[in-house]
Amino acid sequence: MTTSMTTAAAEPTPPSAELQTDDVPAASHRVRSSEAGRRKRRPHTPLNPRPSIPLTLVTGLVLVYTLLPLAWLVINATKSQRGLLDSFGLWFADDFDLWDNITRTLTYDDGVFVRWLLNTLLYVAAGAGGATVLAVLGGYALAKYDFFGRKAVFAIVIGAVAVPGTALAVPTFLMFSSMGLTNTPWAVIIPSLISPFGLYLMWVFAAEAVPTELLEAARIDGSGELRTFFTIALPLLVPGTVTVLLFSMVATWNNYFLPLIMIKDPDWYPLTLGLNAWNAQAQTAGGEAVFDLIVTGSLLTIVPIVAVFLLLQRYWQSGLAAGSVKE
Repeated sequence: MTTSMTTAAAEPTPPSAELQTDDVPAASHRVRSSEAGRRKRRPHTPLNPRPSIPLTLVTGLVLVYTLLPLAWLVINATKSQRGLLDSFGLWFADDFDLWDNITRTLTYDDGVFVRWLLNTLLYVAAGAGGATVLAVLGGYALAKYDFFGRKAVFAIVIGAVAVPGTALAVPTFLMFSSMGLTNTPWAVIIPSLISPFGLYLMWVFAAEAVPTELLEAARIDGSGELRTFFTIALPLLVPGTVTVLLFSMVATWNNYFLPLIMIKDPDWYPLTLGLNAWNAQAQTAGGEAVFDLIVTGSLLTIVPIVAVFLLLQRYWQSGLAAGSVKE
């Protein structure tokens, strides 16, 4: 009896049994991996939509349509006058003259490009900055104060948003001409201070972003209206303020038609009129064609706007007042 038990204990385990024993951990690992994968895959909901191939293709086409002019501008700014006319527009030429083009653009015609750049900065700082301040103040007042004629003001603002700026250009010119303000910076700055869209945007934003309960609590604590606005309301209005500022800056920076009819002195040209003047001189008798400088100047023109967008994008936040009021 003892011999048979010893023999049985000494016999090796069948290979099939070893394989089954080894397969148990692997099988359990695969089961756990599949269960973990199922747990990670969330169901498709409105917050987690299913990927759409047609929508992705359309988005890609829009992206290409948006970036293609910028790519063309960057590539052609590296070319000389001859390379610009002889080479393919979407690829580099044999020469690389970007730095030389930038130097010539800034120094051409006694550095008039720098003067145009400073003029544009003046118009943007005074016009767009002033328009933002007025839009913030007016939008906050219309959203949080109840006064006589509020509905009439709302109707006027909506009507002003629907009127295109070109329709008001001639009456504005006649009015400024009678006051002797044409051919001066004020002819560009004063009309830029009025932004019906910015006012309406701040009106709607202030109505939602600044809870009335916070203002009432501040008034109960003895805070004045100015202190309440600067310490409570204004920090909550930062996202809307930045949005209005960017819209106003882009509109003033790219403004062409208003300076065209208001300013005749090249010393007060903005960049838009200045680059157009360089383009027009190639069509005049004895004029010098400077297409390479026009392309390089156009590239330099968009650099400040891109830089401002990158610097201010972190202020585009929403929901700053979330949780500040208990309902």
